[in-house]
Order: sequence, then structure tokens, then C-alpha cells
Amino acid sequence: MTVLIAGGGIGGLTLALSLHQIGVPCRVFESVPELKPLGVGINVLPHAVRELIELGLHDVLDASAVRTRELAYFSKHGKPIWSEPRGLEAGYKWPQFSIHRGRLQQLLLDAATARLGAANILTSHHLTGWTETADGVRADFIDRATGKPAGSYDGAVLIAADGIHSAVREKLYPKEGPPIWNGRILWRGITRGNAFLTGRTMIMAGHETLKFVCYPISKEAGADGKFDINWVAERHMPPTYQWRREDYNRTAKLDEFLPWFESWNFDWLDVPGLIRNCPHAYEYPLVDRDPIPQWTFGRVTLMGDAAHPMYPIGSNGASQAILDARTLTREILAHGATQTALAAYEAERRPATTDLVMLNRRNGPEQVMQLVEERAPDGFKLVTEVLSQQELEDIAANYKRVAGFQVEGLNAKPPIVQRPG
Repeated sequence: MTVLIAGGGIGGLTLALSLHQIGVPCRVFESVPELKPLGVGINVLPHAVRELIELGLHDVLDASAVRTRELAYFSKHGKPIWSEPRGLEAGYKWPQFSIHRGRLQQLLLDAATARLGAANILTSHHLTGWTETADGVRADFIDRATGKPAGSYDGAVLIAADGIHSAVREKLYPKEGPPIWNGRILWRGITRGNAFLTGRTMIMAGHETLKFVCYPISKEAGADGKFDINWVAERHMPPTYQWRREDYNRTAKLDEFLPWFESWNFDWLDVPGLIRNCPHAYEYPLVDRDPIPQWTFGRVTLMGDAAHPMYPIGSNGASQAILDARTLTREILAHGATQTALAAYEAERRPATTDLVMLNRRNGPEQVMQLVEERAPDGFKLVTEVLSQQELEDIAANYKRVAGFQVEGLNAKPPIVQRPG
């Protein structure tokens, strides 16, 4: 019955904790020699937070994350377009959390290590291939640093939670090629800064070709009276721009993009100040992959970014991986660690995430900013002179519907996997 999980990120660790919860043995294999709390901020939406709470992680999450209170969109001039409450303030039974990605992964890792045992979380194990056996699957691994074999392991099924550069997906779709770049670059960092708006607001300003996103990821002010503010600066680059396609996480040079945001010093947020005062920023190309027609091949299936890498629009990347993990766990509880369970999981999750990948390519709920830019590039007095209230509400509601976190619907549903007892 042992489930083999390739990848120790947020999705893989959530799956491991979920399988342990229902009494199914599993083992996690991670390519890197040590799992470290890397990255920048992310948001976890209420439908995914609910599932983490069902795993008994409420207290550690609440101690480490900010309960997002509001999401607000602004024009490039800092004028309000649309705002809506989030989490508990929106009527959900569960909060929305803004948290450092590395911190979320670390708390999942700590819980998995405590519950599964360190022997079941193996680092320096890079998957090189697998073969199906009479009653399961055998996965082969190497230590990527040395190139030496790291052993073969038998299990009932193999779950690929190994990210956008998935070794499993590459073998299943060898002609797919690298992720697809859409011409946009993200510069991301964390800066010590002052509270703004409600103090728990996530903001997005600008439009499709030039955008700034930020939100706090620390609950309390430090001795300096400031908070950790996560930010993302984004620009659609000209065709002549050359980026290092082999490097998806390189150190950013602030002077390469700060000039585009120098005038964005609003009375409620100093955008150039946040960029200028950041001690270390990263550069990422905005990439995804085309949806694929099949995730499950025999006793192997894909999940998370290995299955449906999407643009970081609408705060859905980590949340969808968590929903994958919980749905797969529910099906394994119903059908055992079998091909039937994998097929049932895919039947639910592949269509849902395909719709979300495609909606994110159309800017998801952020399209309100682009519509304002197209209709009133020189500014406006009242946003309803540019976009009707009905348009604003419909765009927001449609995204919640596709992403699966409408308030009434979510509150009325039981968790995907419920805690025993």
C-alpha cells in the first residue's frame, strides 16, 4: 500500500500528511540534499486553508501567517478600482493566509517529519525512472550531486509532485519542451516597510504590461516598527529582451526595473521605496505549460505544478496543489492505492485546473486593471465611469466560481478529507 511521492514541496508534503491521516503509508523523495525555507510570499485561499486545518495545522499557520483581510485593485495612478473582503471578513469559515512560501513548506516538513518519521522523507533522491511490477511500481533514484545510484523503491503507486520541471512529466511527454514564457518578467522581493491600508491588505496596481503587487507576510511589527512586505513588480518585455532561459530564479538587479516604477509613490504606498530598500530580489520569467490530455498512466499520476503549472494570478498555485493532494487522498481512501483511485482523482481535478490555467492566461480577476487602462489610460474620477459595478462584480464572482472558492458554496461543503473522529 505504500505510496511513493516524488517531490517534497507544498503539494507533496500535503499529500504525505493527508495519507498519514488516513493510515496509508507513504514515502517522500526530494532531489535536493536539504529542504530549505526558500522563496518569497504566497497566499493560501480559504478552500485550501480549510484542508490544512483538517490536518491539524491551524495553530502553526496562524502563528506564522497574516490573515489577509482585503484584496484591492488600483490603477497605475494609485486610484481604487475594486476591493473586496477576504477570508473571515468575506464570510468564509476559514481565513486566507499570506505567508512566506519557505515558512509554509517548513511547517509542512516539520509536521511530516514528526508524523511520518525522518526515514520516510528522503533527500538527495532524484527520480530517474520507474517500472510497473505485478502489484505496483518500482521507482529508481540517483543522487544528482554525485550521479551515483540512490536506490530503488517499491510502492503501490507513484505520485509526481516534482514541480514545473517534473522529471516524470518529461518522460511522459518527452516532446513537450521547456515551460512557455509569455514575455513578462516578475521581480520579487521582501522589504521591511510600513503598514498600509488595513494593515492586512493585498494590493495590485497597474495593468497587464506593468503591474505591482504587495502584501504583508509578518503578523507583528519588529523593533523598527516595520513589517515584512512581500512585493512583485511585473513588466511585459519588448521582443528584443534577452533573459536567461536556463535560470528561473536568478538575483535581480533593481536598477533594471526600478525606473518604470519611480513615479508610483502613492499617498498610501511608496512603491519605489519598497523596491529600493529591498536587500535581495529575484527575477522570474512568467511561465506556464499548456494543459495536457492525460495525467495518469497506469500506476503513475501527476499533481501540483507537475500537472498544471499556471501563472501566479489569483493566488492559486499552492492552493490548487493542496486541493490536488486532498482529492487524491479521498480517492485512495475510497479505492485504495490503485489505478482506480488515480483515475477518479484525475477525472475531478484535471478539468478544473485546465479551466483555471486558461483563465489565468486571460489575467483572471486582474483583468479589471487592464480594462481600466484600455478605457481610461489618463485616469478617472470614479471607476464606475469606466467599468460598471456589475462588470466589476461579475469578474470577481466568475474567478471564484472557476477556482472553486465561492463563499456560500464552500461554506456549505464538507472538507475534501475529514479528520478521523
